[in-house]
Amino acid sequence: MTVIKKQNDPKNQFINKKWFTFSNLSTVALMLFVMAMIFSPDVKGFVIQNLMKVGLFQPDLPKTSGQESGTAVAKTPTQEVLFLDGEGNTIKLSEQRGKVVFINFWATWCPPCIAEMPSIDKLYLKYKDNKNVMFLMVDVDGKYAASSAFMKNKGYSLPVYIPAGEIPEEFFAGSMPTTVILDKSGNIAFHHLGGADYSNPEVAAFIDKLSK
Repeated sequence: MTVIKKQNDPKNQFINKKWFTFSNLSTVALMLFVMAMIFSPDVKGFVIQNLMKVGLFQPDLPKTSGQESGTAVAKTPTQEVLFLDGEGNTIKLSEQRGKVVFINFWATWCPPCIAEMPSIDKLYLKYKDNKNVMFLMVDVDGKYAASSAFMKNKGYSLPVYIPAGEIPEEFFAGSMPTTVILDKSGNIAFHHLGGADYSNPEVAAFIDKLSK
């Protein structure tokens, strides 16, 4: 009987009602959001993606391309760099001379990688029929099946590759995502660490200049 009286106690009901305030509910919602940000790459990627839409995370493009100035923006490695496609074919970077090559080093569990992927896919669709421009989406974990499934599940058209040997530090030193754009001579014309919005028209304009 004592328990029933406590449940029906007006003071107790007032306390329960007082707990369900906007402030308390907002705090709980914020805590759940923070937990999701910590433990879910997709949630964190979604947040970064929306920040891109308001103008943040823009790529820092050179004011002049390496081709125009006659110099690269970073030292270009001399050793051969190899990748594998889904059919086991070896792609030699040295054999891609004459093309502008867009290389993105990423992983399926990397939030900034997830965030920038829609913008890269949009850029790829612009150039997918251009024989002078090549895209290499390199899964640094070397898990082709998982990364290919990721692209399919998200509805992206991006071609997936995995490393077939050591990646030079000039290209990738461990930070993800890392994006490199090579000019037609194989020089590094653009090198960016972290997520970025590659749907920015300036990126396409930069690639167009390099491909001329």
